[in-house]
Amino acid sequence: MRAWFAQHRAAVASALRRLWSAPLNTLLSLLAIGIALTLPAAGFVLLDNLRDVGRSASGVQQLSLFLTVEAGKKDVAEIESRLARTVRGKWRFVARDEALKRLQASEGMAEIVASLPRNPLPDAFIVEPAEAAPEELEALKKTIAAWPKVAHVQLDSAWIKRFDAFLRLGRLAVTLLAAIFAAGLVAVTFNTIRLQVLSQAAEVEVARLIGATDAFVRRPFYYFGALQGALGGLLAFALVAGGLRLLAGPVAELAALYGGRFALAGPGWSAAAGLVLAGAGLGWLGAQLSVSLSLARAEP
Repeated sequence: MRAWFAQHRAAVASALRRLWSAPLNTLLSLLAIGIALTLPAAGFVLLDNLRDVGRSASGVQQLSLFLTVEAGKKDVAEIESRLARTVRGKWRFVARDEALKRLQASEGMAEIVASLPRNPLPDAFIVEPAEAAPEELEALKKTIAAWPKVAHVQLDSAWIKRFDAFLRLGRLAVTLLAAIFAAGLVAVTFNTIRLQVLSQAAEVEVARLIGATDAFVRRPFYYFGALQGALGGLLAFALVAGGLRLLAGPVAELAALYGGRFALAGPGWSAAAGLVLAGAGLGWLGAQLSVSLSLARAEP
């Protein structure tokens, strides 16, 4: 086991020396890998922020539950009890007198309300469920509409469905973009490792003549590709985080102009780990393909 660790430690040290020996080539390769990972990563982060904007928009996740006019306090308590058992989220009760006062405070409605012989508005609940999927909201609407003393349940499902479809389309587009750039990242690593193998063809041949195994010969190149990809993923995280930091101020100012408050959410440490692992994995894949092909051609 100690010998195994020593071999891998030596392979990592060799890969680091190769990265350091050609700083300009290493920098250019890291920039190519970092940019390839930055674009899809930024796309996913922006889609997550857009989803949060949609969730915080007025009425996006609200159901308006209107009771019948003859519903009394006992019926209101029964509805609230049902909501506590059924809905994961929060709600608030709007009494009919409170709704009438709000209507009366609206511009041009005071005289109209004063002329009414009685309050025509029903008691209502404003429900904000935790579920965001349109299918779940539609199912919840049907469930609540079947309750006794519920006259009508209003949900802007068309808006939600359009918004959800837009997010799914955007996620699909970013996923396709990520697949394309992942292929480009593998190609960059493939070409870099190929040049490394060609420049050290004599060393590889000597190592084979003195009995080195294929695993021993391949290992430094694998670590080189993985380290290069991991560093590129770290650079991508820094680029995404830096770009969002630059955009945070203008976005907050724009939201304030529309009377709202919104702060861009940057990628967390889990996203950083994901980018590093994705870069390392793709770098290892490119190295594996390149080394296998190059050494196979070198065999007599």
